[in-house]
Amino acid sequence: MTDLSSLEPLATFCGKCDCGCPQLFVDPAAPVEQRVVITDDFGRQVRMSADQFSSLVDEAKSGKFDAIA
Repeated sequence: MTDLSSLEPLATFCGKCDCGCPQLFVDPAAPVEQRVVITDDFGRQVRMSADQFSSLVDEAKSGKFDAIA
């Protein structure tokens, strides 16, 4: 697992507690296909390319995930 201190933080999802909230990072040292890093509150990570993340953002903006929230 990557040391989070080497990543550039972009967003914290929740942030209302001290429970290790999910976070969004950029890892500038990672291969292009693994630069975007999302951590969960259990210490695990998902890595994806900027293009994959952009697709996820586009789907969220279009309302595709509204039923989840």
